Amino acid sequence: MNEVRLQLEELLFSSLESVLVESVEATDTVIRVEALSTARQATCPCCGCLSGRVHGSYLRFPHDLPTAGKSVVVALRVRRFVCAEGSCPRKTFAEQVPGFTRRFGRRTERLRSRLISVGLALAGRAGARMTDVFGAPVSRNTLLRLIASLPDPAATTPRVVGVDEYAQRKGRVYGTVLVDVETRRPIDLLPDREADTLAAWLAERPGIEIICRDRAPFFAEGATRGAPQALQVADRWHLWHNLGEAAEKCVYRHRGCLRPMPARPEEPQEKAEPTALSPWPTGHRFAERTRAKHATIHALLAAGHSKRSVARQLGMTLNTILRFSRAATPEEMFTGQWQSRVTRLDDYKPYLDQRWQEGCTNAWKLWEEIKAQGYPRGYASVRDYVSRTLRGKPQPVGPRPPSARAVTRWILTHPDALTEGDQVHLKAALANCPELTTLAEHVRSFGHMVAHLQGNQLPTWIEAVTSTADLPSLRHFAQRLERDLDAVNAGLTLPWNSGVVEGHVNRIKMLKRQMFGRAGFELLRKRVLLA
Repeated sequence: MNEVRLQLEELLFSSLESVLVESVEATDTVIRVEALSTARQATCPCCGCLSGRVHGSYLRFPHDLPTAGKSVVVALRVRRFVCAEGSCPRKTFAEQVPGFTRRFGRRTERLRSRLISVGLALAGRAGARMTDVFGAPVSRNTLLRLIASLPDPAATTPRVVGVDEYAQRKGRVYGTVLVDVETRRPIDLLPDREADTLAAWLAERPGIEIICRDRAPFFAEGATRGAPQALQVADRWHLWHNLGEAAEKCVYRHRGCLRPMPARPEEPQEKAEPTALSPWPTGHRFAERTRAKHATIHALLAAGHSKRSVARQLGMTLNTILRFSRAATPEEMFTGQWQSRVTRLDDYKPYLDQRWQEGCTNAWKLWEEIKAQGYPRGYASVRDYVSRTLRGKPQPVGPRPPSARAVTRWILTHPDALTEGDQVHLKAALANCPELTTLAEHVRSFGHMVAHLQGNQLPTWIEAVTSTADLPSLRHFAQRLERDLDAVNAGLTLPWNSGVVEGHVNRIKMLKRQMFGRAGFELLRKRVLLA
């Protein structure tokens, strides 16, 4: 038994010098270990003085890590010491075993550290399920409290810092994440994305030399005010993404060039029967009902029945019979709602017909286009016109034209990476529009600067794009680059970028999904910085 006790003491308390195992008792589910502290002196937590004068002792029962599927409870006898400092307000104090217990702790330090690791990795509910598996069950709230009690990591001043935003509530509440680009570790999380908050954080760390950021104005302003000595670097991915958005707007502006208009037939088709007298087509339920009533009433009148007799037989009022009897044809009864009224959509119908022939069959897209042209009404009228009128019109025979997004993708892709089919389609699209050819040349020139870090060519590129009149979106993109020219030039010259920051933003999204409903800022910050 002594050999077992010595082996267990070496196994459980090998890192502790002042713990002695007295006995071990094992049952079917619990292992109880009786131990005592052998330290001769203890330090007062109030004044820090050593004391060897024992006042008394008592038992503590901290839970330890499970062993062989059984929970371990340590019956640890600890002593209370009398403080030797007369001026100390604390007369007695309980000793703590360093690395094993803490004040008011119900678990050993190693079990507490394991639970914290589980909480940082899996958060509340999933972490609670994991603790059930390895035999130390705790509630999800206990795990969250353990995470919240952790101290912040030691503050460091990085040389190269990356800044980006993350969503606490997408579209409503945003925060700021700061990452050490050299060590690829997160440094801090800020509760908002205001320029003042970022400037205050940077002002406390004057050793920052380079700031990697996107082109958001609040980050640019905060970096300028908080760290004027630092070099700001605009991220290349964001530059390329902004260029892609501008290019797509240019392609959409010239969408009519993606497929030529179909040639009209030389010989006119046979004219349909005039519909001026019959505004409703054959088969319309209201028109057919009116025609049937008209035929029945005139047949009874021709047979010699009086108008009152016809009204009694058909269950109609006399005024209705009089109106039908005066109408020589059923079409004369088509008044009011039956007639084609002038609407505000009439001025835009030629444009809608043209876009329909070009291949745009999305009613919502058509409504957005005419709304930009000044159409004052809602979407319902455009939807009704498309469903009732345009759906029956034949579209031009031939392949469907490529979408503006597809053409933009072909332009933004390196020519060597395009498939043979995409190269053919791009060549056909550019052949019909010299403006798109110019757009492709500017995009590829910018891509060459990004890939080979040739920022010295940026002023020449901006000047060439600014002089282009037929590509307003691309011209506006170049003008915005001029407002942040130093950071953009540094981004196209230096090797630094915000890629590692984007990775941590994705990691924050994953952590938020784990903590849905309890993802307060402080708890999220602990998990981001300490996990």
